[in-house]
Amino acid sequence: MKQLIDRIDHIVLTVTDIEVTTQYYEKVFGFEREFFKGPEGQPRYALRFGHLKINLQDRDTETPTKARVPTIGSGDFCLIASVPLDEFIEHLNKNEIPIDVGPVPRRGALGPIRSVYLRDPDGNLVEVAEYF
Repeated sequence: MKQLIDRIDHIVLTVTDIEVTTQYYEKVFGFEREFFKGPEGQPRYALRFGHLKINLQDRDTETPTKARVPTIGSGDFCLIASVPLDEFIEHLNKNEIPIDVGPVPRRGALGPIRSVYLRDPDGNLVEVAEYF
């Protein structure tokens, strides 16, 4: 079958507190916050980085397109660092952001990677990696 999908555009995280999560991702990853209106004019929030974004919602977010069982802390995704991983680790240490695991070798979509794993304020697992 012909490949029908080109790439991921965005993911959605359900979080306890949108502001706390936004501040964390700004500090740790340098993401930019975005406010936008949902399909019915409701307020929505996102974190932008490069050509991608993470939309944020809490349990009370009203939108017609929402996961059937939005669950806080169930996210698990990998980000590719735009700087050498050792430089990112130095940034984490300087800002007293704990690393759960790593650096460790793993396998990414394009081949071997070296990764560290962190937990955001809701316990979502965020892997940050570099290809080698």
